[in-house]
Amino acid sequence: MPNPPNFLLGYGERLTEPVAPPRCKPTKRPPYAFIEARTRLIPMVQEAVKELAKLPDLACPNGQTVAVLTLHPEYLAKSYFPGALFQSIGLDSVGSRPAQVKPQKWSRKSAPELTETTELFVTSSRNALRQWSASLPYWNDQTPGGKELVSVEQFRAQRVEDRLKEIQPGQKDLTLEIVLHASANRSASFILEGFEAYLKSLNLKANFDRRFHVGGLCFLPMQAPRAILRQVAEFSFLRVLREMPRLRTLNPIVRSVSTPGFNCTLPTAPAANTTARVAIFDGGLAKNSPLARWVKPVDPPNIGNPVADYLNHGHQVTSAFLFGSLKRGEQPLQPFTGADHYRVLDEKSAKDPLELYDVLERIRKVLESSAYEFVSLSIGPEMPVEDNDVHGWTAFFDEYLSAGNTLAAIAVGNGGELDRAAGNARIQVPSDCVNGLSIGASDSCGANWQRAGYSSIGPGRSPGVVKPDILAFGGSDNENFWVVDSVTPTKATGTMGTSFATPAALRLGLGVRAYLGQVVMPLAIKALLVHCANDDKNVRIENGWGRVPQNLDELIHCPDATARVLYQGELSPAQYLRAQIPVPKEAMTGLVAIRATFCYATRTDPQDPGNYTRSGLDVVFRPHDGKPTDGLEHPKSSPFFQLKEFSVEQELRHDAHKWETTLHRERRLQSAGLRNPVFDIHYNAREGGARASTPPKIRYALVVSVTAPKTPDLYNMIVRRYATQLRPLQPILTIPIRT
Repeated sequence: MPNPPNFLLGYGERLTEPVAPPRCKPTKRPPYAFIEARTRLIPMVQEAVKELAKLPDLACPNGQTVAVLTLHPEYLAKSYFPGALFQSIGLDSVGSRPAQVKPQKWSRKSAPELTETTELFVTSSRNALRQWSASLPYWNDQTPGGKELVSVEQFRAQRVEDRLKEIQPGQKDLTLEIVLHASANRSASFILEGFEAYLKSLNLKANFDRRFHVGGLCFLPMQAPRAILRQVAEFSFLRVLREMPRLRTLNPIVRSVSTPGFNCTLPTAPAANTTARVAIFDGGLAKNSPLARWVKPVDPPNIGNPVADYLNHGHQVTSAFLFGSLKRGEQPLQPFTGADHYRVLDEKSAKDPLELYDVLERIRKVLESSAYEFVSLSIGPEMPVEDNDVHGWTAFFDEYLSAGNTLAAIAVGNGGELDRAAGNARIQVPSDCVNGLSIGASDSCGANWQRAGYSSIGPGRSPGVVKPDILAFGGSDNENFWVVDSVTPTKATGTMGTSFATPAALRLGLGVRAYLGQVVMPLAIKALLVHCANDDKNVRIENGWGRVPQNLDELIHCPDATARVLYQGELSPAQYLRAQIPVPKEAMTGLVAIRATFCYATRTDPQDPGNYTRSGLDVVFRPHDGKPTDGLEHPKSSPFFQLKEFSVEQELRHDAHKWETTLHRERRLQSAGLRNPVFDIHYNAREGGARASTPPKIRYALVVSVTAPKTPDLYNMIVRRYATQLRPLQPILTIPIRT
């Protein structure tokens, strides 16, 4: 039995007095006046009205249409949202997307340059826009909303090219995925009815029975001849028209691997933990499989016949979940926990282009009817992430995971060797979830590892730019990932892929749960996996936050002279939480390393990819509680999580990092500069880029490690000092740990 972990559970202090968030310079009013803004916008609005007037009446249901309003880059903060202008004109925002613009003027001394901004999709009646066009020349700065004209850089009608995604040459008749600006609310039903009538005028019909809504978007499939796509794309409330993505191929990556398999003897003991609720969604598990001793095979209602290749993939995924990569000459350890394996693929999955929707529907029904704390997903659309649009699979999982009660481990896909310049090597949907844990593959279990060449790379969108979140061993040409053979279960067979790295990583997290008990929530396990990941090269775009440890011992037992604290709970909007960073009362010497990882769950706006997350954290690091200087009320702050940590091959807005759902960094400081250090945490809320009206509480987890090499008794010193604030976590089970 290993020694108890030097792992503490902390209790954050909710502050009754507000703690000032980090000071930032307010955006200066651009040096051009209201008249200049009005003069610039008049011809734009007039041209947009002319273009919108050309649309067929059926393309504008109830006389409503959608235009594009581009914000000036200096007016992106939620406090600058032009609400009064929208109310004056009769505009509503139904979505947005990131964009770049070179503003005509700005407040900086340098010449304007191409800068990140946001395009808003705004809806109004064509009549209201005509009235605005006619009255705008007579506006003054006292007109309701007039002062907010300076926040608008451009205004235009949507172009067909804005909506049409690249369509591969070839077939005349195509299966398409349609994305509409239409929520599930009854008030938006006129959009679906209008789209149906518009398609009827083109002798087309969409499959409305297979539609699903997430946020302000509606996803549905349809078939149409290539020649008529531009006419379909004229419908005002159409967001995206793309060729229907296919499901990822489930066959493991085939290489010239000549390493022979080896004998293995499965354990006979039941799973160590029987309380964790885990769901695996994959190709299925045979009912007579030897792995069914620990994992229950489940076929959802009305699913078609199983496919041998899919069952083999599901078997290998299940083996990776139970045992990780098998070791030659070593018996597999007793599984940490069991699971339910849902077969969501059948004989139609490779051939029916609409199967993508059926598979998601099977997953949705399971998750909405059963409460699972952990999910393993190694399947999804064969589609790399896009910066300007959120796919329905991603939107669904982020919505489901937003409560913070479930941890989903999602494979990033095996497209890492595709064309990087074209974006095809990027992580695949739905591993771009901000509320999930996206997992790529490393090529080795050893110290000299790197990303496996096949493992898809980042970045993700912003927010969610650091993707994959972590890597886990997934096999390579030189080092197989070993699983139980599906034909001869006394043998191990070699494979490779992110499909196996993903359940193997989740297995480690479930080992923590089995060892320390239900007190460690799913979100805390996500934070712990990120916290303990290592990447000396800091190659964020390929490795995310790094590769997870190879065994459970490294997750639950800290190195010498290290103490680790876990905070977890809920944050209320506009509330301040103070998390103590534990240091001993006695003096320390030398450098002290502080490593911190925040993870939180949030509701999302899939129609607003640039403002996707509704929740954000301002985290202030205060290393020393000496007397505040310069008239400040609280101890002086010091940078900890910095913007450069999140700037991955793209320019980010100055506040983008605060909306990231995972924050992680290590800093080294002189021990003399630390006295009662703390993190002050403030929760911000937004909705569609504007202020949120009734934001909910959010779940969070924070893991902090303090390492002082010259203070070997650090852990015991901290336990003595914080006896009423920190509680040691004790193991609840004796489980086998291979060191």
